[in-house]
Amino acid sequence: MREIELSAGTLAYEDTGGDGPAVVLLHGLMMDASLWEGPVADLRADHRCVAPTLPLGAHPHAMRADADLSLPGVARLVTEFLDRLGLHDVTLVGNDTGGALVQLLMCEGAARVGRVVLVSCDAFDNVPPGLTGRTLVLTGKLPPRMFGLFMRQMRLRPLRRLPIAFGWLTLRGDAATARWAEPVIKRPGIRRDAVRTLRAVAADTGLLLAAAEHLPRFTRPALVVWARGDRVMPPEHGRRLAGLLPRGRLVEVADSNTLVPLDRPAELARLIREFTHASDAAADLGRLLRTARRDSGSVPPECLLDSPEMPRRDGTR
Repeated sequence: MREIELSAGTLAYEDTGGDGPAVVLLHGLMMDASLWEGPVADLRADHRCVAPTLPLGAHPHAMRADADLSLPGVARLVTEFLDRLGLHDVTLVGNDTGGALVQLLMCEGAARVGRVVLVSCDAFDNVPPGLTGRTLVLTGKLPPRMFGLFMRQMRLRPLRRLPIAFGWLTLRGDAATARWAEPVIKRPGIRRDAVRTLRAVAADTGLLLAAAEHLPRFTRPALVVWARGDRVMPPEHGRRLAGLLPRGRLVEVADSNTLVPLDRPAELARLIREFTHASDAAADLGRLLRTARRDSGSVPPECLLDSPEMPRRDGTR
């Protein structure tokens, strides 16, 4: 695990390195970068995988007292992180609340984002998401010490598996969810950070409705991957997101709850790999076409597009 000092504090992250296309993977509330261990183990063969542990409740280092730990504040921290690592043309992937962060970055037109993957995530009016999210945000109203006492219950598997806890989030990832609860149980600074974030979420439940108004302006490639039987993130939201995005495509995944990286890691890795390779192939083709047109003089330079248009869902360009 590497670390980097950012304006909000010290951020831990995984970085596989390598010369392949960069994929940046964002997790949700009360989780850490280990959410992505399964897909990264597969993708690292031909991608550079970067997975930060964001200050969302399972992070190792408390943030500064003046850090903005609202979702927009954390999204800005992701932008700072990309800038500091010099990452560009990245595939930005988000699951659960990580997908909310991706949507916020899409709205801001993050220059370093080349394409996005939204995986069963918060969207539209589903903030906080489902019974699970509403329960978590409600507990965030407790004083930090009391919040930590509440989270101690997550050490008991029968309680972790309840719908109000992690039960509806994952079919196979119980060991990970047990591990994620430990930072807020053991560290007062992490408890304070988590409560600040949860209270900020409660204060701005319309955040993603506003973000959705900007999504049709995101003209880069977008893949929406959704758990078919998701009871926390409505599958209809996946269809709506794909419909709003000009170059969006929807894939529904069976035999998974919300946390597809835990429940179907190999399938998610396959989908991400196919998506990045298809996007790169389209970009290469576009560059060749622009060069050919420019050299032949058939298209004035000022008319040349900055990026190729991939086929839309209806087959038009």
